[in-house]
Amino acid sequence: MFRSVNPATGEEIATYPELTPAGLEARVAKAAAAFRHWRTTSYEERTALLSRVADRFEAEKARLARMASLEMGKTYATSIAEVEKCVAGFRVFAKDGPAMLEPQQQALATGGTAELHWLPIGPVLAVMPWNFPYWQVVRFLAPTIMAGNVGLLKHASIVQGVAGLIEEMVTSAGAPEGLFQNLAIKSGAVAELIADDRVAAVTLTGSEGAGQSVAQAAGKALKKVVLELGGSDPFIVMPSADLDEAVKQGVKARIQNTGQSCICAKRMIVHADVYDAFLDRFSAAMKAVKAGDPFDPNTDMGPLSSAEQRDTVLKQLDEAKAVGATLAFGGDRLDGPGAFLSAGVITDVPLDSALMAEEIFGPIAMVFRAADLDDAIRIANDIPFGLGSSVWTSEPAEQERFVRDIEAGMTAVNQMLASAPEAPFGGIKRSGYGRELSRYGLHEFMNLKTVMRVKDAPLGSRTDALD
Repeated sequence: MFRSVNPATGEEIATYPELTPAGLEARVAKAAAAFRHWRTTSYEERTALLSRVADRFEAEKARLARMASLEMGKTYATSIAEVEKCVAGFRVFAKDGPAMLEPQQQALATGGTAELHWLPIGPVLAVMPWNFPYWQVVRFLAPTIMAGNVGLLKHASIVQGVAGLIEEMVTSAGAPEGLFQNLAIKSGAVAELIADDRVAAVTLTGSEGAGQSVAQAAGKALKKVVLELGGSDPFIVMPSADLDEAVKQGVKARIQNTGQSCICAKRMIVHADVYDAFLDRFSAAMKAVKAGDPFDPNTDMGPLSSAEQRDTVLKQLDEAKAVGATLAFGGDRLDGPGAFLSAGVITDVPLDSALMAEEIFGPIAMVFRAADLDDAIRIANDIPFGLGSSVWTSEPAEQERFVRDIEAGMTAVNQMLASAPEAPFGGIKRSGYGRELSRYGLHEFMNLKTVMRVKDAPLGSRTDALD
């Protein structure tokens, strides 16, 4: 049984039954049957479905957003924005997907050409987290539908209401039976599901531990896997930066989703020449952040996703103080019910401490002083993660150094890092491997088939359905 609990009040919202082994088998069988049909559909059919799903998300925006805010605590305004982003994601793949999948020709040194075709591979299992409960799923689902694959979702236990609504939206848009299904199963059932011959590949967004378990199971089954395992993203501020804008975006980047985002700015690395000025302004802005009712339009951030998540952050703060770091302010449990925590700032973090290698999944920023550009890059890279980064400088030479030398899958220059349907998303090092979104995410779970024909034979087209 899964319990859905409102983290703002601690009250139970609903309970959801766990799938029985027989129920799980029935769903996997439906997925396999759906793939046999869906793989032969035309691009026109796929894009039409994507557009209808987008329409359903748009029409039900308020209901979907309310469920996300109730189940994991994000503000209603950001829940609305998340659903709108999902609509955009479906529409981008509906518009641009066919061009991403058109066959290509490759000239051969020996004469003639080879054809390159992108073909679907089968049911894709997605193991998804609670922090962006719609968008994380759509990042895999939109490319899955466009590719001609089918989707199976193992969502986080605390957002089963959201998981059910996503399936409802796809089904009500007229998707064939079994094209996308929510699997209400516990984590312990994932490895066996990956081993099932009917499951072709797996994608996971989650913790390092979860990633290791899924990668191990996928490796044993010799199946493709994409992993996005979070990070401790640097936010670097240099003397030539627009300090007011850097502070404004730095606060937004740290407290978005109550600090529970893989690409939140978690380590503010500031050049010594502007360190004091930045810290003063940044601290004042962080102190002004209002935590409260997610449905109050005046609230800046809601509670953490659960009491357990709040307590994890509190434990990290205790460990930080134990190794000599300074909790300048914040990190306080707020009075009353709910998993609320005030925004805060930590300074003087020892560079050789365990905290440097951890991700604080809450509204607490670590602020570091860097002697110069090289020192900023050294601090930024001296962690096992490499997901995102944000750099603030008006000097072109410095921008190029950061782009070249920061060890991360993504770098934003003079702006807050955010995902977009058109841009590849993913990291390096212990932040995982593979990419989501864009043509690169679409191609991750497809068979790149090389076709050799008699010279001058016409290139095949995939605009029509296969028989």
